[in-house]
Amino acid sequence: MRRLRVAVLSGGPSPEAEVSRVSGRCVAEALDATGHQVAQIELSPGIVTDLEAFGPDTVVPMLHGAPGEDGSVQAMLDLLGYSYVGSDQAASNAAMHKTTTKDIAARSGLPVAPDILLQRGDDLETAGRRILEDLGHSLAIKPDDQGSALGVQLLREVSLQALRIHLEEALTLNKRVLVEPFKEGAELTVGVLDLYGEVARAFPVIEIRTPEHTWYDYHHRYTPGESKHLVPAPIPDDVSASLQQATLDLHRLLGCRDFSRTDFIRSDDGEVTLLELNNLPGMTPTSLFPDGARAIGMEFEELVDRLVASAFARGPSAMWRDCPATR
Repeated sequence: MRRLRVAVLSGGPSPEAEVSRVSGRCVAEALDATGHQVAQIELSPGIVTDLEAFGPDTVVPMLHGAPGEDGSVQAMLDLLGYSYVGSDQAASNAAMHKTTTKDIAARSGLPVAPDILLQRGDDLETAGRRILEDLGHSLAIKPDDQGSALGVQLLREVSLQALRIHLEEALTLNKRVLVEPFKEGAELTVGVLDLYGEVARAFPVIEIRTPEHTWYDYHHRYTPGESKHLVPAPIPDDVSASLQQATLDLHRLLGCRDFSRTDFIRSDDGEVTLLELNNLPGMTPTSLFPDGARAIGMEFEELVDRLVASAFARGPSAMWRDCPATR
């Protein structure tokens, strides 16, 4: 394919900025190795000037957390007339908010856990009683719009008093939090590759294992050797097929493009629960999406090369393609 000028965006103000920089560096090095002219650009107040100075053919927003993963950067790139890898503003915003993702999934019959949404200012005594009555005493508290398991609290057999303390802590750091029943089981994930002009396909299911009495938190995600990725997951073929189909369905329902990764829990009794969709999967040495690609014979350099080719072929937002001034 044509060698391109590619701007890889990373960093920014998110708590996940350092992971973003690692993902960005891995992507930039792979693109450089395939012959593209690459600039890794920090997400900053000067981003528009920096992009104009480089003049990319296409952009890779390798960003985790807001504002790079919630649609803000995607809206900026659309307005500036750049093509870019990944989902557009609307799909990115929907995927970033767990409540929105779950609502869309549930309306289509996909398996999601019951939940209660809280925001700052709620009466936590009343909310806590309702949570314990409706959801039980083993709970997961999650920020509505964070990734990489940041801010997630897993509570077993929690009392009302302790729950209120945990909720106060969560709402100090986040405007809205989601409370779900805490389910133990196999942690599973499925990636989707959905390149422009091609039929979307799901990668093999991956099971994530961490040391006993731990879970796939921020530390275990990004520390080499702290998690194992079993590809394909040791589960029945029919379960794998249903997870792959559910992943493709949610990717399509949210309007995602190029790539995404959806996470599930499969409890010991075989019940599967959809957790969330990640619309900008990590590309670090410990990330899951590249493992899925390798499982279908696609090495990392080919993967990122095909992602930028997809974005370039799709071109900028339709607002510019249809604008008489740019014809």
